[in-house]
Amino acid sequence: MSSTPCGGERHALWRKCQPIARGGKRLTTTPQDRPPERLVTALQRKKNAHMPLTRDELLLRLNDLDIRTTTIDHPAVFTVAESETVEIPLPGAHTKNLFLKDDRSRLVLVIAKSATVVDLKGLAKRLGMGRFSFGKPDLLMSTLGVTPGSVTAFAVANDVEGRVTVVVDETLMEHDSVNCHPLENTATTNIACEDLLRFIRSTGHEPRVMALTAADAVARS
Repeated sequence: MSSTPCGGERHALWRKCQPIARGGKRLTTTPQDRPPERLVTALQRKKNAHMPLTRDELLLRLNDLDIRTTTIDHPAVFTVAESETVEIPLPGAHTKNLFLKDDRSRLVLVIAKSATVVDLKGLAKRLGMGRFSFGKPDLLMSTLGVTPGSVTAFAVANDVEGRVTVVVDETLMEHDSVNCHPLENTATTNIACEDLLRFIRSTGHEPRVMALTAADAVARS
């Protein structure tokens, strides 16, 4: 019998705690629905092995932190433009995520509101970093454990070495909740803004909430 944490037995046990939504249906995780203890243990083993989290393991971790979320499945989307063509009946702000590397190989994950025009040059200067370029897919996978199109705030949980600086768009904080991919681009998860920050901190990263557009940065300087 396989001992893999995400095997069939594991999924059967998780469904007893909470139904998994498919085909556009809604999945709500609640703090009261605690996952079985051995599933948490399996999740910890996988974390220690430096293996990327799966969507279901992410939801287990959020549940363990008493964070309530709602997840809806939808067709795969790879860009903000594509996501705008898909009906996602969730409240809150939609996000886009930029995985960046400066000329000294320092890494940054920018979590921005989907409509924000990020001033990369200005951001690099304010962070005390060099010129930014986008991180390549192999670096993205080895650091955040996701593929292009699935970059998300939740992926910082896979950065066990703490290489990534996390920057959050201050305009997201104007909303009660935000929407992020749960490590895969075939679903979207709604989470309260303060809970997202709490989750990021639980991974050992301190999110830097900043103005990301050139105009907003000037206004605050």
